[in-house]
Amino acid sequence: MTSVHGFPDLLSPEFAEDPYPAYRAMLDEAPLYWHEATQSHIVSRYEDVSRAFKDPVFTTENYGWQLEPVHGRTILQMSGREHAVRRALVAPAFRGKELEERFRPVIERNSAELVDRFRHKGEADLVKDFARRFPINVIVDMLGLDRADHDRFQGWYSSIIAFLSNLAQDPDIAADGIRTRDELAAYMIPIIRERRDAPGDDLLSQLCTAEVDGTVMSDEDIKAFVSLLLAAGGETTDKAIAAVFRNLMAHPEQMEAVRADRSLVTRAFAETLRHTPPVHMIMRQPAEDVELSTGTVPAGSTLTCLIGAANRDPRRFADPDRFDIFRDDLPTETAFSAAAHHLSFALGRHFCVGALLAKSEVEVGVNDLLDAMPDVRVADGHEPKEEGLFTRGPLTLPVVFTPAG
Repeated sequence: MTSVHGFPDLLSPEFAEDPYPAYRAMLDEAPLYWHEATQSHIVSRYEDVSRAFKDPVFTTENYGWQLEPVHGRTILQMSGREHAVRRALVAPAFRGKELEERFRPVIERNSAELVDRFRHKGEADLVKDFARRFPINVIVDMLGLDRADHDRFQGWYSSIIAFLSNLAQDPDIAADGIRTRDELAAYMIPIIRERRDAPGDDLLSQLCTAEVDGTVMSDEDIKAFVSLLLAAGGETTDKAIAAVFRNLMAHPEQMEAVRADRSLVTRAFAETLRHTPPVHMIMRQPAEDVELSTGTVPAGSTLTCLIGAANRDPRRFADPDRFDIFRDDLPTETAFSAAAHHLSFALGRHFCVGALLAKSEVEVGVNDLLDAMPDVRVADGHEPKEEGLFTRGPLTLPVVFTPAG
């Protein structure tokens, strides 16, 4: 199915197979256009997407219908003082000393446990055996929940992501997301109440006891944040780890450079976030008519910001379709902050609160996998490819390797 502009439609099989040629056409020929099926304006250029993330005139009112049905009301929907206070309540656990001293050991333990399951086999599926499970296991353990429920949370995570990616509005996917919301609430609310009465040394207890300017999080606030954490914290790391290996195995000289100098793991992650981002689109809603570089977006409309296109805008990045961990227009020192040059964690007041958690997880996971798989390569007969629309990455990545001693 071709759009009126001549490139594959956003919801077509051709676009799902490979969106990057369509992104190139959009950037040149239709950087802002109306998409009837999703009832939204599609914007692709870096200048416009970055403005939509940073300019307060672009609100997150759209999350009322997009996220709230499955998560409840989250920090992403808030603005002004309400948002600032809620962010101050949750942010400390995801940065600095708190992250490194309390939760990095949790990350390291979960990575090692998963790698130990296949390190001696000489083969693995890096998605199914590691990337898909790793961040969810970490989140469950950070929250201080029962480790026996790892698989249960994996199922809830999959259901939430399917709901959020359901641009075609499949009723079965929508209904499953609502069931997950109710199941997660029934599981979490009693535990939240227990932690209020007897807090421990875990993230959930920290959320229950946090207070800023006399404000504390309600039981529903905390449950909604846990749901959001599963989706945002899981999907970014899940797809990023798989994509890092897919990209490096497709560029053996860069793989060898990373293997020889592990400080380059962070560069490989940053370039993967730019080149093949886990999240390809984020919506915003302007509070008033806004003039972008190539047209006007009406107040109250939905603006679909194509991160996957903006991150490859030749007006911002040199040779943007090339994967290059040594590029000099993507500084690593700012790649995991609100000053990042890529747009994969958004920008501005809603910059991803878990960016440094994702960085720690990817650094630990990629290093452990490189140690265990000294000559990792794609298994014969397999051609790794990305899948997905709203979020995108390899759904399977079979590899073979000589087991490390």
